[in-house]
Amino acid sequence: MKLIVGLGNPGPKYETTRHNAGFLLLDQIAQRAKINWEASKFQGLIGRGSLWGESSVLLKPLTFMNLSGRSVGAVMRFFKIEVRDLVVIFDDVDVPAGKVRARVGGGHGGHNGVRSIIDETGLVEFHRLKLGVGRPPEGWDTADWVLGAMTDTELLGLQEGMLKDVDIRMKQIFDHKM
Repeated sequence: MKLIVGLGNPGPKYETTRHNAGFLLLDQIAQRAKINWEASKFQGLIGRGSLWGESSVLLKPLTFMNLSGRSVGAVMRFFKIEVRDLVVIFDDVDVPAGKVRARVGGGHGGHNGVRSIIDETGLVEFHRLKLGVGRPPEGWDTADWVLGAMTDTELLGLQEGMLKDVDIRMKQIFDHKM
């Protein structure tokens, strides 16, 4: 069983911010697979279904970004998910806008949601799909940039281009080619 986590912040205030790219992309994956979200005892929304030929649990932690690890750890323990079966999807300012980078393991790279997952679970060798939101314009604070609303062009890029890239990467992960 795979656990696919999209990182973001709950509530309408954050709904279309760059920091919610993980939530938004996971919503697209769930919608395409006809997976419904349900409240859970894991401090998040979960959905269950078959993705890329494997039984999967989708998770959107509702703990706010900085505490995402609490929800992820609880779901991993309950479903007995191995680290190799954990995929975390999140925004990254060091990846050019509209691009997707995949890697296994590493540090948190300054991302508080990833830091929380590492701190809570003690694991680092999980799959990461980094959704590029680009660097902030000159004079902008990084926090203000990621908490700012995406433009219509950015949202369309996430829903179309990034979704296609993530689909390719997920097939590689599920086929154990990554």
